[in-house]
Order: sequence, then structure tokens, then C-alpha cells
Amino acid sequence: MRSIWNGAISFGLVSIPIKLVNATESHSISFRQIHVNDGGRVRYRKVCELDGEEVPSAEIGKGYEEADGSIVPITDEDLAQLPLATAKTIEIMSFVPAEEIDPLQMDAAYYLAANGATAAKPYTLLREALKRSRKVAIAKYALRGRERLGMLRVVDDVIAMHGLLWPDEIRAPEGVAPEADVTVRDAELDLADALMATLGDVEMASLHDDYREAVEALIVAKSGGAFEPTESVVEPAGGQVIDLMAALEKSVRAAKASRGEADGGAGGEDEREVEGKAEAEVTPIRRKARAGGGAGTGTGAAAPKAVGGKKSTAASAKKTAASAATKKKTTTAVAGGKSAAGKSTSRTAKTAAKSTAKTAAAKKAGAAAAAKKTATPRKRTSA
Repeated sequence: MRSIWNGAISFGLVSIPIKLVNATESHSISFRQIHVNDGGRVRYRKVCELDGEEVPSAEIGKGYEEADGSIVPITDEDLAQLPLATAKTIEIMSFVPAEEIDPLQMDAAYYLAANGATAAKPYTLLREALKRSRKVAIAKYALRGRERLGMLRVVDDVIAMHGLLWPDEIRAPEGVAPEADVTVRDAELDLADALMATLGDVEMASLHDDYREAVEALIVAKSGGAFEPTESVVEPAGGQVIDLMAALEKSVRAAKASRGEADGGAGGEDEREVEGKAEAEVTPIRRKARAGGGAGTGTGAAAPKAVGGKKSTAASAKKTAASAATKKKTTTAVAGGKSAAGKSTSRTAKTAAKSTAKTAAAKKAGAAAAAKKTATPRKRTSA
């Protein structure tokens, strides 16, 4: 890796020659500015305001603009002659526990490499001292025209340095916290703890930039001419959370399902939570059974199960008992029907004969009455 700064670590009277190397790199996709009409590149040109000519980078220097607009030229030689101890030195000032460093102060990260064979011994000494003390070193150094604050710590077998912002560069979080007084119940905290435990740890090496991968796929598709734009579906932003307990409980279940764990309940549910869930469910209306469909065989939708209660249990027990009694009667009737088959057949024949005789007599009586009525002449009424 290419070094960006050469100097030394000042550790008391010990000097350790080092090279400063960038510890991070950006994988963000950069775009060029183009003219939309014809696709031509749009470039920035550095032009002198006095003569209007473009100036090459080799002829560009530094200058400080005063209040009246005049420019005071500042050269690299001027800066190098400043009486600054940290111009080429990382000066260690103290050693403190790592937890005393506010993460808000952390800036860019660098690796410090030993510069030369003579630097190996003092470099290793400082590294092992940091390991055994379980502390970090606070140091000052100068880079890119300004003095900076740094934190030295051990990463594997290398000393790393994090650039730190100066304490007065950290803004106070005024007006950021919620202004309203909010009370959080213990049950809500229990569910939040359960969600945190369910989500568990994550392998940092497995995390990647999904957006960058999508942009790369877009570029490949458009360069190959096979790109078909589709309308993106954007989920609406969430509104006000009405039932925080329900949202937490649902989150715990979803997290367990994503990890392939059985849902054993979020734990810590109170009576209010159960009541809230029952009110939130939609229960369909029980339809009446149609005529001729039987007591429990209506053609409508099946009735929902009862949420709970003694009446529901008692009704279920009565239905079970009635069903058992019906089955018993049916079995007894079938068994008795076999033994009395002959008697039933004889009685049926006699009944049918009597019914036939009665029907014939009724027909004869009706015919005689009709004939008599037709034969009798109607009497005339005199005026």
C-alpha cells in the first residue's frame, strides 16, 4: 500500500520512524457530469480571473483571502518553517481507556507501518505495551496543512491511528431529543429486550452494499442494451405507531421466523396486551342454518371458534353428548330391525289391503251421489 505521509512516533524519548497508510477505501460508484442533449462530458476548468486563461495544476498555489478581498500567498515552504513540533511527528500525549473516547469524535483511519529495520524493535515495544495496558494512546499530528488529534490502538499486529475531531468540533445535541414526556412500561422494555435477543449478533464480514450492487447491475444492463425500465414500488412510510406492544411482539415473531425458530411467545404479555389483540381481530358473523340443512349443517360459512369462556365449553359438551346418544339409538334400531323383519312385513301388507278397500268404497259412494244429482229435475219458480 502506498504511504501518504512519512514521519515518526514520539514516545517519550523513543522515536519510531513510520509510514502513514490509508486503512479504508471507498467503493462508491462515481458518476461523470454530462450534457443531457448530446451526452458530452462536462468538465471543470480552472481559469485565472485576471487573464481569463486556464491554469495547469503545477501553477496553482495557496492563498488566504482577507476581509477586503485581497489575497495573501502562502507557500508550502512557509508552512514547513512553522515552529510546530507535530509537523513530521505523531506526538503521544497520554494513554487513556478506550471507553473514554466518544465515537462521535472518530474520523478517518490509518495504519502505521514501521519505516525501516531499525524501527521494528521500538514499533513492537509500543504495540505490546498498548496490548498489555488495554488502553489507547492520544496523540497530535499535522497532516494536509493542519494539526489534528489522533487515537492509536492495536489492530491484529498493527498499530492503527484514528483521526479524532477536536472536542470543540462536536456539536451539542440541543433540540434533538423528544420534547414530550414519555413513559415506557416495563412490559414494553421486556419486549424490546426480547427483540434484541432474537436479532442476536451479525457477522460484520457478511454485510455488503446492496445499493452499489444494484447500480452496478443497472450499468451492465444499460451498456448491453437490454435494460427495460420498471416502475419501482416504494412502500409508504410508516405513520404513527398506535399499538407499540403489538408492533414489538410482531417484530419478535418475524425475527424468530427469519431465524427458523419456533414461536414460543414473546414472553411478558400482560392482560392489556391480550385484550388489545382480541379487539384487533375481525370475527365473522355466524350465519343461520338453512331449513332442511340439519341442526349444525348450514350451507353458510363455518362459525368461528370462540375466543374463550365457560358457555362455549358447556355448549360443546352438550353437542358431544347428544351426538353420542344419537349414535347409540341408531345402533339399537338397526340391531332390532333385523330381528323383527318378518313381523314388520306382515303388518305392512295388512295395512295396505285395508287402505285399498277403503279407497274403493269411497270412490263408489262419490259416483252414486253424482248420478243422483244429475237425474233429479230442477223445479221452476212461478212468477
